[in-house]
Amino acid sequence: MKITFLIHNVYGIGGTIRTTLNLAAALADHHEVEIASMLRHREHPRFSVDPRVTVVPLVDIRPDSDDSADPRLHQPAEIFPAAEKRYGQYSRLTDLRAEEYLRTCGADVIIGTRPGVNVYLARCGPPRALRIAQEHLTHDTHSKKLRAHLARHYRTLDAVVTTTQADADAYRAKMRLPGVAILAVPNSVPATDIPPADGTARVIAAAGRLTRAKRFDLLIDAFADVTAHHPDWSLRIFGTGTDKDRLQQLIDNHSLGKQATLVGSRSPIEPEFAQASIVAVASDAESFGMTIVEAMRCGVPVVSTDCPLGPAEIIHDGLDGRLVPVGDRKALADALLDLIADEGTRRRMGQAALDTARRYDPGPIARTYDELFAELAASRRSRARQRRRALWRSRFHRPARIGPSS
Repeated sequence: MKITFLIHNVYGIGGTIRTTLNLAAALADHHEVEIASMLRHREHPRFSVDPRVTVVPLVDIRPDSDDSADPRLHQPAEIFPAAEKRYGQYSRLTDLRAEEYLRTCGADVIIGTRPGVNVYLARCGPPRALRIAQEHLTHDTHSKKLRAHLARHYRTLDAVVTTTQADADAYRAKMRLPGVAILAVPNSVPATDIPPADGTARVIAAAGRLTRAKRFDLLIDAFADVTAHHPDWSLRIFGTGTDKDRLQQLIDNHSLGKQATLVGSRSPIEPEFAQASIVAVASDAESFGMTIVEAMRCGVPVVSTDCPLGPAEIIHDGLDGRLVPVGDRKALADALLDLIADEGTRRRMGQAALDTARRYDPGPIARTYDELFAELAASRRSRARQRRRALWRSRFHRPARIGPSS
């Protein structure tokens, strides 16, 4: 069976890229796997790609590429939805390349990995292939306009797969998709061969894009409270992003220059987590929480905000990590202080975190996808009937409109 993933840009850095590569490698044990990258901005991907997985770039946006001289690269996209936040990076050229690729790729299963790319899949994907939309964002974080656009196209697909049960429930409740399977499958995170943390390092680590939604400002504020009691501990934040200067200014304002550091990106991140005793997540929202599982893989307990939607489905509060209210500086600082003060608890939680992380082994998650493929293939006709009945009801059984009373 040939399985193709459609991804925004496999040459970049991000959680969707990491989990797509993890799943592609696991599926490559039994299938031919290809990743079609809508964009390419550098020579080689930043993350390692399993040699059994083929990468096909569709539009090369490097300044010296042939595509950079194509006038269609500067014409607005007509298929990619304008309400999608990546719209400005898409063009008529990406529309045409995606359409051509989907028509000729010969895949048995095609999996899209972000909303706008899933619209390509719905509009241009071959009907003979199973077409699956993965949602690495969340239903409720999409704008109302984008949700309406997605609803029109997602109902033509075979399945919508979210990373959390809470998000799957949201799709079932808020987006009517007759004949479309909606289910949650968590991201996969492979085990690392790095020795797990021993809980003795006086280091708190954090990682992610340096954007306001990740709330590294809240973490820095909370860490300032921590240092008042434990000045020998340090905070290391890994990542790049638009919020870097603001966060550095906050560090300077707290006089934390010797204790808190914006380190920049590291790939892989696990060696850095293994040198910490606590990993902190202060986000306002997480669609899943790759950082949490990656830290657990290193035997490090995570202190995270209980934000929608992922952390509470990963962390068992008080067993393998801690959950604190969103935006609560004191609660975040107190949870960090509790673990700092108790090395035995850190070690115990770290071991429990290792056990929890096994739920995200790529092998079992790949088998879940294999089972999904078989189920979708077997239910094609029954799901098509569901669609036809729903369409018939919507056309001929709409409730009568009642005008204003006279």
